[in-house]
Amino acid sequence: MDFSLTASLLIAGFFVGMLLFLEIGRRIGFVMQTRRPEGWKGLGTAEGAIFGLLGLLIAFTFSGAASRFEDRRHLITAEANAIGTAYLRIDQLPADAQPEMRDLFRHYVDLRSTTYQNVEDISVVKAKLAEAEALQGEIWNKAIAACRMPNALPSATMLLLPALNEMIDIVTTRAMATQNHPPLIIFLLLAGLALMGSLLVGYEMSNNKDRSWLHMIIFAGVMTIAVYVIIDLEFPRIGLVKVDGADQVLIDLRKSMR
Repeated sequence: MDFSLTASLLIAGFFVGMLLFLEIGRRIGFVMQTRRPEGWKGLGTAEGAIFGLLGLLIAFTFSGAASRFEDRRHLITAEANAIGTAYLRIDQLPADAQPEMRDLFRHYVDLRSTTYQNVEDISVVKAKLAEAEALQGEIWNKAIAACRMPNALPSATMLLLPALNEMIDIVTTRAMATQNHPPLIIFLLLAGLALMGSLLVGYEMSNNKDRSWLHMIIFAGVMTIAVYVIIDLEFPRIGLVKVDGADQVLIDLRKSMR
């Protein structure tokens, strides 16, 4: 079962769970009214605390997910800039060493621009990362050898090698960024508070004999959409909110390599 289907089923289950807890809360309210017709005093403080914590947690997780989404987009641009800088500094190498190095760079950009196009297939991503690592080693070794040539410019070592080092390092940074997510307990707490909130809302609805399906569906739907958007931002290569458009900068860089 792929990630998209799993996420869709979880979100659908969450929506149904919200409706179920609304109904459970409503029925509990009916039972309590028959036992204590005068009602309970001072419950608003407890409800306010729970909904306040729920709102704070939604804001916290949404803000963090949006921040990580932007960071991942910026890292793609940073990698393109690093590769572009290193590519320009190939001019510092001897003329006979430049064509092979430029071919390696073109192959490298082709590989990097397609590494994360199918993240649901982890084996493919790992294979491309391993291929990129091998290609990095080849580029680095040939750059070292070219910088040691008798006709190499003195500035080649000082300009090209640091740029290559940055180009290589950012691959690891991007790989780690794709795995940077809040602990699972945060999402479990968010889901638990949302369900408890549904229980309390259903309890308050027990003052009315008839169900208000409009309010129940809207409340459950809004909470479900909020949680879905947070998850979507956390995994921007899979859901509706995608970071794939940022890969265009690598594609444009490849087109500019002559």
